[in-house]
Amino acid sequence: MMPDAQGMALALAMARRGLGRTGGNPAVGCIIMRGGRVLGRGRTGDGGRPHAETNALADAAARYGAGTVRGATVFVTLEPCAHHGKTPPCAQALVQAGVGRVVAPFADPDPRVAGRGFAALEAADIAVTVGPGEKAARALLAPYLRMRRSGRATVTLKLATTLDGAIATAAGESQWITGPDARRRVHLMRARSDAILTGAGTVLADDPALDVRLVGMADASPVPVIADRRLRTPTTARVLTAGAAVILGDRAAYPDRAAALEAAGAAVIQMAGDAPALLDAIAGLGHASIFCEGGATLATALLRADCVDRLVWFTGGTILGGDARRALDAMGINALADAPRFRQVSCEAIGPDTLCVWRRDQED
Repeated sequence: MMPDAQGMALALAMARRGLGRTGGNPAVGCIIMRGGRVLGRGRTGDGGRPHAETNALADAAARYGAGTVRGATVFVTLEPCAHHGKTPPCAQALVQAGVGRVVAPFADPDPRVAGRGFAALEAADIAVTVGPGEKAARALLAPYLRMRRSGRATVTLKLATTLDGAIATAAGESQWITGPDARRRVHLMRARSDAILTGAGTVLADDPALDVRLVGMADASPVPVIADRRLRTPTTARVLTAGAAVILGDRAAYPDRAAALEAAGAAVIQMAGDAPALLDAIAGLGHASIFCEGGATLATALLRADCVDRLVWFTGGTILGGDARRALDAMGINALADAPRFRQVSCEAIGPDTLCVWRRDQED
């Protein structure tokens, strides 16, 4: 029989396939096994449904026929849901399928679940093991868990700079500071995020598409969100061509611009507040993980408001000097004690460039 840790590792691998694709629902993976043999596998469906357990049960039935999972072990990366929503509870589906055991890393903090899924399974004489893979599952589900705990989305700020911290020449030339390997990695990070955030300045200067351009992953593009208080985004911007862009700005002050952008396919949402209000608006749309690729103004605003959870910093081996455009604007910090602090998580070579990932020193 396969050890629980190995079965959970397979379930976590399935869960990772759903990152950035599951809307407001967590990206969960499920593996159904008997005697070391995988009977069925599934992840949370695109948009959040069907849930992972439902997909794994259906996969097992399609492969081996109805009733094949009776007495089998289910490895799932989050407690099976126990509430009736748009779909029946997964705990109920597992009971009806007659599985013998369920292994999960921890309880779902959703108050509609919060142990009720485990209780429903145990009431049906299904053995429940809680704990295997907990550390890895919590890391994978960190945005969902933070959203449940505090109502706040997880923000990853991506910066790509020269060795001396510049993002463009004095004339504004920025393509390309880093190489193709680094850019491919950025696209993979985009694919694993719910939303990608940029500012109006970046849209006006670079006209980015903000999509995922990796082979076989075109449908994994996150929802593009533009922070544009004055609604300056052109109706011809590339980011609007996919038809799913969200623009956060003062539509009350610029109703004609709002109407034109909506006619171009964008959703324009009233927002005229600071960085925390901006993130609250995005979280209100159901996006738990935000990947920020804005310019210096947006990056500085997020850091100044202590809203950045992770820094993803790519460095290219170029020096542009003091007249180049910097990655950050002035932050008004006079004492080191007031500076945002991050702890390095990893550092690696990406082709000729370097990628360092930093985590906020104080996690909530």
